[in-house]
Amino acid sequence: MSTQQPSPEQIMRVGMGFEASKTLLSAVELGVFTELAKEPADAAGLRDRLGLHPRAARDFLDALVATGFLRRVDGVYHNTAETDTYLDRNKPTYLEMGTLLDMANSRLYGIWGSLTEALRAGTAQDESKSTDLETYDALYSDPVRLKQFLASMTGVSSAANRWIARRFPWKHHTRIADMGTAQGDLAVQVLRENPHMRGVGFDLPPAAPVFEEYVRDHGLEGRLGFVGGDFFADDYPEADVLTFGHILHNWDLERKKILLRKAWEALPEGGAVVVYDSLIDDDRSRNASALLMSLTMLLVTDGGFGYTAAECRGWMAEVGFSRTWTEYVDGSDGVVVGIR
Repeated sequence: MSTQQPSPEQIMRVGMGFEASKTLLSAVELGVFTELAKEPADAAGLRDRLGLHPRAARDFLDALVATGFLRRVDGVYHNTAETDTYLDRNKPTYLEMGTLLDMANSRLYGIWGSLTEALRAGTAQDESKSTDLETYDALYSDPVRLKQFLASMTGVSSAANRWIARRFPWKHHTRIADMGTAQGDLAVQVLRENPHMRGVGFDLPPAAPVFEEYVRDHGLEGRLGFVGGDFFADDYPEADVLTFGHILHNWDLERKKILLRKAWEALPEGGAVVVYDSLIDDDRSRNASALLMSLTMLLVTDGGFGYTAAECRGWMAEVGFSRTWTEYVDGSDGVVVGIR
């Protein structure tokens, strides 16, 4: 029988993980990777370009080296291949990662500090906490915060959006309505990959300017429009495919089923609902990122929670969808499809 004492390494790595997390988030906020993409620099030069205090700069930059986000060669700091690709604000690939980290830094990092309170009270700790507004009404009430949030939704969804645009059988359909569209990236990717498709993005009315700017940037004004409305109060747009990307996890069970039932009622025979989220594995023990995302929903919504593919397919069958299936995207996202 072994008497070797277990190692505390995993406990310490996770328990103190906020140190590395905040170091990276502050580096993104300060523009470290954007500056180094312009030109590598030594500590003094980069300190001056970023406006860092002399006491802070050396340890901060070397911590980024030690955690794998910078390289230092003969005293000169360089981006890694990953940070140069995804964390330089001047590259289009910044949308895939940097925008999400911007929102994590300015919004989620502070909210997660109230996790213990949320675990005891079961209530959201986000912007709605200090107002009489519901979660998304509070979030959408600030145009600057709203634009950052919608951009971050493009970042968190970009891989799944491209996968769906290429892999779903769009040749059988002609019109998409992307529900809770944010900037509209899913619909944009679908229309770019499938020239026969047209569609709309559906979201609360304050999202319209952000959506329309994104659509113009991709030259799709003639094929992709915006419909403002409320999921629960308004009719759904006419379409033969309704998509819900990182939407269903925002709501309690009753409202999840309402959204799926309204989708079934709005679709024609043979129409499809496409749901994707960070799906919890059926055993609820392996996909840590999906379970942590569900805790995020505890913190930032009034009743939202993550779910498994099997649960989602069960809800779809309950409201009337005749055939359902699940596919998985690279990473933690899964796609659940229901056919009317």
